[in-house]
Amino acid sequence: MGNKDLHGQKWSTATLYLLIAAAVVVGGLALSFAGETPAHKATRIPKPLHDIASTEPSQKAVLAGGCFWGVQAVFQHVVGVTSVTSGYAGGTAETATYELTETGKTDHAEAVEIKFDPKLISYGRLLEIYFSVAHDPTQLGGQGPDIGPQYRSVIFPRDEAQAAVALSYIRHLNASAVFDRPIVTTIERKKSFYPAEAYHQDYVYNNPSQAYVRLYEAPKIEALQRLYPTLYREKPILSVP
Repeated sequence: MGNKDLHGQKWSTATLYLLIAAAVVVGGLALSFAGETPAHKATRIPKPLHDIASTEPSQKAVLAGGCFWGVQAVFQHVVGVTSVTSGYAGGTAETATYELTETGKTDHAEAVEIKFDPKLISYGRLLEIYFSVAHDPTQLGGQGPDIGPQYRSVIFPRDEAQAAVALSYIRHLNASAVFDRPIVTTIERKKSFYPAEAYHQDYVYNNPSQAYVRLYEAPKIEALQRLYPTLYREKPILSVP
């Protein structure tokens, strides 16, 4: 008999006990029963060969890479980002709810919409953080313990310029062999973004002691600070200030 975790997966009771044990703090350090997570092992990657030069006051990027809690939390700490909203992309407005998306049958992925100032940070730099810190772009069909198409690695470009930068960057990273496995991130054009329910916004900030957050999401923020200190902002930009 399984228990349903907060992301709709069925975990055995034994696995849940392991998760709880994994988050036990000893001397201020959270222990992982499965070894280091991808965030713990995050390393610098080559910068994109191409980027978007823009004088616009604001732009948007929509990215998906597993649970939207952690992806939102990472980009909330990035200099130049003005807002980050958790939500759904890939499917229709009628199915853009948590309950329906978690069935894995809606074409939606848990995604985030990032609003940013292109004078302070470029689209290419956001993708660099996305590939190196926010998730594992080589895991097919999920992220960590979260399995299903709703957790897939996918970029939703807002225009053809973003699509071209993303495609070029994926090819560049694969050619550089910076990862042990090929990147499986897909690009889905002309897909709308739909904000998620209010209780999903700022989830990592509001639930810092939750076992899943401590084990899988908090290390991503630590990796951002370690790898990109000049782009790291200590105080996150929250959906609800």
